Amino acid sequence: MPDPRPGAPSATSAAPPDPRPAARPGSPAAAALPGPRADTQSSPDTDALPGPRPAARPGSPAAAALPGPRADTQSSPDTDALPGPRTAAQSSPDTDARPSSGADAQPCPGPDAAQAGPAARPDADVRLGPHPARRDRHRHRHRLVKVVALCAATAAGGMLVLRGNEALAGLVSPASPDAGPLAAAAATHESPDPGRVLQIVAHPDDDLYFMNPDLRYSITAGHPVTSVYLTSGEADGINAGAAKTASTAPDKPAYAEARQNGIRAAYAKMATGDRRSAWKRTVIPTDGGGRAELDVLVARPEVNLVWLQMREAGNVYADRPDSLHGLWDGRVERLESVLASGTPVRQPYTYSREQVVRTLLGVLERYRPTTVRLQDPTPGRHADTRRYTDHQDHMYGARFAQAALAAYAKEVKDRPHFAVQNYLGYLNGSLPSSLDPVEAGEKLDILDTYAWLDQSDHCGSEAGCGDLKVADHPAGNNWTRSINYARGTSTSWLTSDRDHGLWAFKVLDGQVAVWHRAGLIGAWSGPRLLPGTGMDPGISTATLPDGRIAAFGTRTSFGARPADYSREVVLAVQRAPGSEEFGPWESLGTPETADEEWTSDISAPAVSVDGAGQPAVYVRDGAHTLRGRVRAADGGWGPWLRLGGDGLTGNPVTAVDGAGRRVVLAGTARTVVGWVQPRPGAPLGPVTGTGLPDTALPLTAQGGPTGVRLWFRKPGSGNVRTALVTADGGLRVSGLTDLGGLSGFGAVTASGHLLAGRAAGGQLGSEVGPGRPWERSPLMFVGSPSSTTTGRNMVSLAVVGLDARLYVTSSQDAPDAYLAPWQPVGPRNTGP
Repeated sequence: MPDPRPGAPSATSAAPPDPRPAARPGSPAAAALPGPRADTQSSPDTDALPGPRPAARPGSPAAAALPGPRADTQSSPDTDALPGPRTAAQSSPDTDARPSSGADAQPCPGPDAAQAGPAARPDADVRLGPHPARRDRHRHRHRLVKVVALCAATAAGGMLVLRGNEALAGLVSPASPDAGPLAAAAATHESPDPGRVLQIVAHPDDDLYFMNPDLRYSITAGHPVTSVYLTSGEADGINAGAAKTASTAPDKPAYAEARQNGIRAAYAKMATGDRRSAWKRTVIPTDGGGRAELDVLVARPEVNLVWLQMREAGNVYADRPDSLHGLWDGRVERLESVLASGTPVRQPYTYSREQVVRTLLGVLERYRPTTVRLQDPTPGRHADTRRYTDHQDHMYGARFAQAALAAYAKEVKDRPHFAVQNYLGYLNGSLPSSLDPVEAGEKLDILDTYAWLDQSDHCGSEAGCGDLKVADHPAGNNWTRSINYARGTSTSWLTSDRDHGLWAFKVLDGQVAVWHRAGLIGAWSGPRLLPGTGMDPGISTATLPDGRIAAFGTRTSFGARPADYSREVVLAVQRAPGSEEFGPWESLGTPETADEEWTSDISAPAVSVDGAGQPAVYVRDGAHTLRGRVRAADGGWGPWLRLGGDGLTGNPVTAVDGAGRRVVLAGTARTVVGWVQPRPGAPLGPVTGTGLPDTALPLTAQGGPTGVRLWFRKPGSGNVRTALVTADGGLRVSGLTDLGGLSGFGAVTASGHLLAGRAAGGQLGSEVGPGRPWERSPLMFVGSPSSTTTGRNMVSLAVVGLDARLYVTSSQDAPDAYLAPWQPVGPRNTGP
């Protein structure tokens, strides 16, 4: 249906191409980036590879590998010095940076870029995007649409923007970080540091199941990526499918080696396209007093694997004291190693709880990551059986990583800022699929490589070249069809004030970082870290009736005893409207009684202020119901209310309609449910079904004059959908519309005419008006994007990149507007 607005574009064009690798003949997965092949396998005593290393902090030995020995410690004779991760991105040998061309620059874009078949607007307060044609899963699906800026200052803000092609070229050339500055009004634009990604997982394959496709996106983009495996994943030692389990002798070291071989093959395929690509394997000391294996991909030395090789629990939820769980709880004093049969590490070791933390701290200190990916430390329990919803190794491994990150932030000062991203685990299998068929197929293809489906001897190891337990069901429990973030899905962390200034709030280094732009065209400042540590990823904001901004989040505390681990909802409020100063963090507590009950599984807070000026905060509790607290007129907060709901998943969302009534919405595995106020200041009404179909997580709510607009993704597609929720006469839902998009997954942010979210390939996709083409930004980012209106006719959009740096852009809130080039805020995040 054509767009009903006057002047809407009607020309058609091909869909933007997907920048992901093209599919290989006969395979659902796209081929990885080209790279040199190594026809020979490296041996443990291969000479150290050359390459730059991150600078050592004062007092530490510069030449030590991984978390190297202290100045008074001698290296073991079996320890080789290895190249560390690169502190700046390095392109693959046959990949050239693509500079912008003056001939390509368009001083003023025309309206002829619209996609075919624009969808009709569901109502007057929402813009619709194009409805894309069906795509063949083995073809490129999109054409990269260059972001072209306006040619003059915007009428309202007087903001001078850059030529879009020039800015785009600067962002898509991470291999050329020294590209010349691009002139703009009081701003210098340069290519972003791609950042350094470090992943910490419990077992070999956790990264492939639960962090992909983010992992593949980072490797394909050429970012330095290191994955750390806490345990050997030795299980029962039987490397066989169900049909051959009884006839296969258990051999735990050999099975651990086979899983390592599968991981190396999977990473090599993602990085070079060749699962046989050689690795350099060596031994390195750890700060916990043990030894680790460090593998460096020869063709792509920025890709590293670190194997700590501790014992795994061997069971998802059963009580196994010899495990990370038992070590965390103090039921065992030390956890021993289980060395893989082919590892160059020859000397067994044991770790105490503190030594595990120190070992991980040393890894962090060496690699100096700007993005850290972890599993979920608070996955919850099943309501009926009370068993963990995730593997106990996943949960307690993530808690050890949390403790190490807290120590790293506190003790290591000469480092860059870092952001954290947590991932759901086993629970993905019971949620609506978040990936489109192409992404799911590519993810499964990598698992097929890990599982060694063809059983060809490509690795030359007697233990085997992959995990045959996985070969029976490489998709796991539908895990290859989804990826979901456990935290950091809020889209309200960017907000504006009454003076048209902008404020951004994200968690860096375990503290809330604040960036501020004074007024409509003022200079940005930040990041400034608010006092208070232990903050979890994901901040939501609300503007109080007096104009002050309140930031809400959750905070993790470890306590003196293992049982004291807890999470609580906290808020900090501006001391005055427009002030750079915020008051101390105030605790609103938690609806949970103890960590043991539901593993401290509360959602991020959803916050809104109704028409009566009454703030309220809502969370999903561990029992998967809605809980809330409301602030009274005297400033005090009421108790945690039980608001019902059953089987809620993810994070609830809330917004206020044109009449000032609060609407709260939450997803389940099958639909969305909601609560509405009958009038401002009144309690919420009962939980009510919306009649909406199942939705991929997460949800986004946007208040408007005609109701609350709900945004979400279509399962198994990634398409953006929307529906209008109204509160007249109770909760009502209408106008379910599919807006298309660039596939992808995760939260969608919407403000004015702007709609944005993660696209397939990991970059940001955005749409700035009805019938307009979706545009793909080259930026890759952590968590969710956020947007806000500024004044009456401007919209701003922000992300935090994988370099833990804020990037912002703006647009007129008008149907024919374009996004300005992305502006990085503050200096490069390289540390002092």
